Amino acid sequence: MTELPPVSVEALEARIAALFVRCGVRAKSAASVARVIAAGERDACKSHGVYRVEGCLRVIAAGKVVPDAVPRVHDGGGAVIEVDAGGGFANPAFDAGADLLAGRARELGLAALVIRDCLHFSALWSDVEAMAAQGCAAISMCPSYAVVAPAGGTTPLLGTNPFAFGWPRPGPHPYVFDFATSVAARGEIELHRRAGKPIPEGWAVDAEGRPTTDPDAALAGAMLPFGAHKGSAISTMIELLAGAMLGEFMSREALDFGGGAGLLPRHGALVLAFDPARFAARSGRDPLAEGERLLDAIAGQGARLPSERRFAARAVSLREGIALTEAEDARLGRYERLGLAGLES
Repeated sequence: MTELPPVSVEALEARIAALFVRCGVRAKSAASVARVIAAGERDACKSHGVYRVEGCLRVIAAGKVVPDAVPRVHDGGGAVIEVDAGGGFANPAFDAGADLLAGRARELGLAALVIRDCLHFSALWSDVEAMAAQGCAAISMCPSYAVVAPAGGTTPLLGTNPFAFGWPRPGPHPYVFDFATSVAARGEIELHRRAGKPIPEGWAVDAEGRPTTDPDAALAGAMLPFGAHKGSAISTMIELLAGAMLGEFMSREALDFGGGAGLLPRHGALVLAFDPARFAARSGRDPLAEGERLLDAIAGQGARLPSERRFAARAVSLREGIALTEAEDARLGRYERLGLAGLES
């Protein structure tokens, strides 16, 4: 695939935001959505970069998202803050509650942000990085579509159910991990399908419950949890905490609402924030310094910390820009010219 001359992260973000505005998304929400998509490209996370634009446009065209929804914050002054996304995208709802969440965590030691009735498509590392930038440790999670078989099962029941953690560190980058509780993100299977490549063994089973490396068969069958019963248990926890506990869709309900896994899922999300200093106050120890000793010891053994590759890619993108392929640029150009009419059946 031929790459075009690079553009700045800001230029790509502005281009994507304008495209969404053209398709009916209110400007502030379009900016939030464009920011996380451009960040995916910036960090070389192709499965969460411009690849996601089409999925966002398809839910608009299908009437499964409210593009001009205005997030509404409900805050009673306690540890739980709620933002009703009103059927809109999750990113503007998170942005509406993020500062309040961090402030409440510093005030009380810990706080939770409940995002209701949202359309979710993005990686979760942006949530926990935003909290770490304000000195908070954070956990973010959400259900998805029921496309994953539980350990020992053969039919879809759980979502890919991503889970992210962030810990503040000195310097520009926190300690961050973000992963699906399936062996891989569903978007990775779709990217293999588009590229005409087989998926690795152990990622999925077909509709008959047989192991497969065919991405089409995998998409028609079920993905598998990472670590067998361990990933299955963590995925179930996320269904309970970010679905049942919030009174929002769990993955099976999201699948029914969406009419299948062809569109992006609508459900709730949960972000927890902690102030390390408040938790360690009586100990006389510095939790961040303790954390640095542990992370330095891990790195000292030659181990790579999670997100290091992403941060390295970010540094290159910020310095040299982002180079889209001709196909990616052409696809964005078609949407810019035609709006939702540019979607191919």
